Amino acid sequence: MTQPPKSSAAPPGRPAAPTVPAVPSQPGPAGRPGAPAGPGPASAPRRTAFAEGVDRVRAAATTEPGRLRIIGAVLAALVVAFGAVTAWQTSDRAAAADAVLHESQPLSSAAADIYRSLADADTAASSGFLAGGQETEASRERYEKDIRTAASGLVQAAGSSDPDSPAAATIAELNRLLPEYKGLIERARANNRQGYPLGGAYLRYANDTMQTKMLPQAEKLYVSQNERLRDDYADATPYPWIAMAVGLAALGALGWAQRRNYLRTNRVLNHGLVAGSAATAVVLLWLVAGHSVARADLNDSYDHGVRSLNVLNDARIASLKARGNENLTLVNRGAETVEVRPGEFRDKFDVAFEESMEDLADGLAAAGGLADDTAGAEPVEAAGGSMKEWRTRHEEARDADDAGDYQTALDRIIGAAADKPTGECFDAVDHNLDVALRHEQREFRQAADGGRAAMTGLTVGAAVLAVLGAAGALLGIGRRLSEYR
Repeated sequence: MTQPPKSSAAPPGRPAAPTVPAVPSQPGPAGRPGAPAGPGPASAPRRTAFAEGVDRVRAAATTEPGRLRIIGAVLAALVVAFGAVTAWQTSDRAAAADAVLHESQPLSSAAADIYRSLADADTAASSGFLAGGQETEASRERYEKDIRTAASGLVQAAGSSDPDSPAAATIAELNRLLPEYKGLIERARANNRQGYPLGGAYLRYANDTMQTKMLPQAEKLYVSQNERLRDDYADATPYPWIAMAVGLAALGALGWAQRRNYLRTNRVLNHGLVAGSAATAVVLLWLVAGHSVARADLNDSYDHGVRSLNVLNDARIASLKARGNENLTLVNRGAETVEVRPGEFRDKFDVAFEESMEDLADGLAAAGGLADDTAGAEPVEAAGGSMKEWRTRHEEARDADDAGDYQTALDRIIGAAADKPTGECFDAVDHNLDVALRHEQREFRQAADGGRAAMTGLTVGAAVLAVLGAAGALLGIGRRLSEYR
């Protein structure tokens, strides 16, 4: 019997079974078929957040809404930066101007008062010594007042100086020397009242302590306070160039944004951008005008205040030195001499007197040149006239002393008004210089206060207006963005 051939075909009426495709063998290790597959190719490295941010900004910049958002952010940042820099720079300058008015200049004047008080105390002590055992009450009181003024000034200066600063060391040295000097003066007085010649030696030693130790230290303190004053002026007067540059950049960017808006929309004004521009312009004008006025007033306070005060203080100190040396010329009576020319010797204190009078004449000439009104010039002229009369009377006293008439010479130095003493001329010089100093002090305070007032409110006002300007710029850009929604 013949068998039908076998076939894989499905019988009629029945569906064919699915055919499973053949799976080729996979190469294994070392090329062996059937081995497990190895790792695929290495994946690409992840991008940084910064790179992705740059891509997003670049993508956003291809659309107008994206560009507007970037422009708004840049405008707001510029305006806020302008306000911050303005507040920073004006705050520093206002603080320096305030220090000029309330700290460094008053301390400079206090240092000058310390010097003047010490020099005047030495002069009063020598005047009292010349009066012998009958020292006047006025002379004694003047000496005590000068010592109290110097001690009070040292306390004030110590409270305003840094503990480790050179000024603090100078003040400590003066505090150490002051009681030592007072002790020497008291010993000179005690010996003088009893008629002992040792009193003159003690007085010369006290004067030497004052002239070679105390006054140089006081002058050092005065110089250091003047340097501090100049530093405060240097911090208060420079123009705030950084703030002005950022302000111009912000104003320029706002102007460019408005022009761009006009070119794309034909709308002349964008209220938000106009408000931002107005706020920025107000801050910039306020900054320039306010600082210009402050700078002018501060420079005026220095030129017509501080410089005049320094010259007048120097002249007053020279007059005090001259008076002290004049008194000591009679106390010394040729005990100490210096060689002024080869083979020619003169009394040490008389030579010092002439040098101090030259310094006084130079100081009065400089003060007269700096005086810018009648109220400042008149007392300087009066002091000059008294100085000339002082020199004339001094020459007469020296002629009497050289002729051996000590009593007449003494009367011409510390005598009664009828004797036409040089003390009257010294008092007139000192009084007129004091009047001139008070006048220049008022002028300084008026000008410096005007400079400080010109910057009042600028720091806070700049910050507030900058915030408002940034908000206006953002609102203006936001108005344009709303048109794309």
